[in-house]
Amino acid sequence: MSAKKRTPRKSSKRVKKKPPTGLDRAILCARAILEKKAQDLMVLDIHEMSSIADYFVMCHGSGDRQVQAIAQSVIDKLRTEGVRLIGEEGFTEGRWVLLDCGDVVVHVFEESCRRFYDLERLWIHAEEVEVPEE
Repeated sequence: MSAKKRTPRKSSKRVKKKPPTGLDRAILCARAILEKKAQDLMVLDIHEMSSIADYFVMCHGSGDRQVQAIAQSVIDKLRTEGVRLIGEEGFTEGRWVLLDCGDVVVHVFEESCRRFYDLERLWIHAEEVEVPEE
């Protein structure tokens, strides 16, 4: 009987991607939001004002379905970059979806809900971050 020859395996080391920084994640979320035609996008740098997060990303959609589509776009974009969500709230209702990405918190509102809660007023002293073109 002849013995089978074994071919040596190629080394298949996984190259780990460096996780995106908080600012990178905030911009990633903002770009996903813009792809779904969200309105009045704001990225606020709150790292000196809060221990909750470093960045708030806020926008609104015209109705619950658009709010859900915007939030799903952010979730999908984060997954493709290997970023896990810590939590998500409000997706089913679609009036105010909150996505917790650790040092970035995304708020996707239905327009009337955003006007009612007026988070921008609470964070009026936060510096607004400009989202660079891709």
